[in-house]
Amino acid sequence: MKIYTLTAKQNLPISIDKAWDFLSNPANLKIITPDYMGFKIVSGADRKMFSGQMIQYIVTPVLGIKNKWVTEITHIKDKHYFVDEQRFGPYALWHHKHFLKEIPGGVEMEDIIDYKIPFGIMGQLAHPILVKPKLKEIFEYREKKLIELFGTFENDTPNEIVFV
Repeated sequence: MKIYTLTAKQNLPISIDKAWDFLSNPANLKIITPDYMGFKIVSGADRKMFSGQMIQYIVTPVLGIKNKWVTEITHIKDKHYFVDEQRFGPYALWHHKHFLKEIPGGVEMEDIIDYKIPFGIMGQLAHPILVKPKLKEIFEYREKKLIELFGTFENDTPNEIVFV
């Protein structure tokens, strides 16, 4: 059983309050997801994030095939981190940690995702061809969208997306 890890970091020149208000609002996920993915929240994003919150989405990541995705917010520490875990969806495992840390002039945002592809060896073969490039593309889009919304540090280096 192969479990993959994706890590992405990005610095934003905004306050921890502003970063938390935006990133912890499930409705804003649509804003930072590529349009072609047809991302739509079906239910569960009608109130401020809380531990135990179940959120249902429809997403169309590949070939126009719609997928239902259900995540649960399992852990929250206000203005520090939250964790969402897939309860139903395209992955055999999806555990996504979102960390925020104040830095001089802004905030560092870090995502760490541990995930497993279904379909055994076939899923592992699809990972470098389909899944990994798609996740990289999604996080690169997210980085660009957050820069559009909040700006960037002068001379900031691009977001580093690392797969293990």
